[in-house]
Amino acid sequence: MVIVMTPNATNENVQAVVARVTEAGGAASVSRGDARTIIGLVGDLDHFHGLNLLALPGVERAVRISTPFKLVSREHHSQMSTVMVGATRVPIGPDTFTLIAGPCAVETAEQTLAAAHMALAAGATLLRGGAFKPRSSPYAFQGLGESGLKILADVRTETGLPIVTEVIDAADVDLVASYADMLQVGTRNAQNFSLLQAVGEAGKPVMLKRGMSSTIEEWLMAAEYIAHRGNLEVVLCERGIRTFERSTRNTLDISAVPVAHDLSHLPVVVDPSHSGGRRDLVLPLSKAAIAVGADGIIVDIHPNPSTALCDGPQALVEEDLVELAAAIAAFTPLLNRGPALPTEVLAVTN
Repeated sequence: MVIVMTPNATNENVQAVVARVTEAGGAASVSRGDARTIIGLVGDLDHFHGLNLLALPGVERAVRISTPFKLVSREHHSQMSTVMVGATRVPIGPDTFTLIAGPCAVETAEQTLAAAHMALAAGATLLRGGAFKPRSSPYAFQGLGESGLKILADVRTETGLPIVTEVIDAADVDLVASYADMLQVGTRNAQNFSLLQAVGEAGKPVMLKRGMSSTIEEWLMAAEYIAHRGNLEVVLCERGIRTFERSTRNTLDISAVPVAHDLSHLPVVVDPSHSGGRRDLVLPLSKAAIAVGADGIIVDIHPNPSTALCDGPQALVEEDLVELAAAIAAFTPLLNRGPALPTEVLAVTN
């Protein structure tokens, strides 16, 4: 069961619900979204009979949820959510299409800044870049760590692009969150439950990539771990799954986008770079993502892919980005989506 609070519910209202549930022998998990607070009730339903929670100030409704992922389910939140990222509040949600672009790995300040300017020119409103890189080989480039985070922060200051970057260890969450605007959990950590709980408590939006062998339900249950620790600002990312097919790096499960939208209120973006693993596949996979209703895409770009320390074969260059920007401009209006402009930009233009 979940308790949905009214938009103007105070912290005292929330704590009153928690206290009543706790006194009855149950447990309550508070999750705060951008517009609303939800309280998940844990325990036998018999604990909650007779509590008359609907009579408490600030309570809007109580909902019984049949799915195992309660807080991220459409059963209690029928309207799709919009997640706002960064101080400029870049939206990811049903009314816009968000382009997230940047280098797979931060290598140098010059490379990252050049990639950020490429991203801006293509219409990106969020900058991705990896400072910590979980790699299949221990001999591969593992990222610059905090030095990479500092480079990303400097580039944000110069370009205004909020940062999306991966965290791979629960012990590093506070460090990464002190620099990042959005925390990314990668495919290899999609069921690292201690990490999911830690990012849920970090107070920053989270991009959760689907595990390479995860079912959609397992993916949503991973999101539930984050929500259960108080964070409803979660964006799902379909990045391709591992199948028998070897002509692409992974197999993009394009059907996962509408299925996840049907089951969950969370935004869903697609990673056409890591799914295809080839530069020539990024544009057609991006078009497919737009057509199927994705809320955005996250793509790898590099000023010189031949020298890239990570995933050069899938990184877009300037001429690719011109085509990608044209496709986004042409196709997204057909689905009644606009560009994901920061709210401060919208305030000026309006």
